[in-house]
Amino acid sequence: MADKPMSIIKTQLFSENQVLRQVLGICSALAVTNSMNNSLVMGLGVSFVTGLSSMTLSAMRNIIPRRVRMLVQTLIIAVYVIFVDLTLQAFLPDISKQLGPYVGLIITNCIIMGRAEAYAQSNPPIPALIDGFFAGLGYTGVLLIVSLIREVLGFGTILGMNVNFFGFETWTIAIMPPAAFFIIGALIWGLSARAAKKTVATTK
Repeated sequence: MADKPMSIIKTQLFSENQVLRQVLGICSALAVTNSMNNSLVMGLGVSFVTGLSSMTLSAMRNIIPRRVRMLVQTLIIAVYVIFVDLTLQAFLPDISKQLGPYVGLIITNCIIMGRAEAYAQSNPPIPALIDGFFAGLGYTGVLLIVSLIREVLGFGTILGMNVNFFGFETWTIAIMPPAAFFIIGALIWGLSARAAKKTVATTK
């Protein structure tokens, strides 16, 4: 029996966030989070691909032979990724150029294949759609938090708008990939420490 929608949403956004709890999708999180605009577009693209590919694979789960399951999953994911890439090129060409090959590399994002294998293969299409889409939104939320910190410190802007009213010196290191690594590490540590504290409190 599939989980209730609100349970799925809470799980994917918070308690089992794919980046902070499952440590998936880290590579793209390091690459695109120096700008909130890029992070938002990338995150929504991943959400779209994860949700629709999970729904499609769930609908086909009983007719796909096991020996070619991974091949079919990759093919379906690739179709949705191509659609996202072409849409960005048509309607958001500047952001498409900034993201460059990273849009095409959505197909390699572990979150997409992970939700297909862990949830879509054993649940109906609509719950699979919700699970995949909100797994992507959980990923998007982390990207936006990381990119907010990096963009403010590195460029003095938020969504491209200047917020450096006091003229502070921007940090070049903030827009380099290692900065994202340290910020994500701090977020993972904070969430894990909070979860551990809750566990200790409930066992007393």
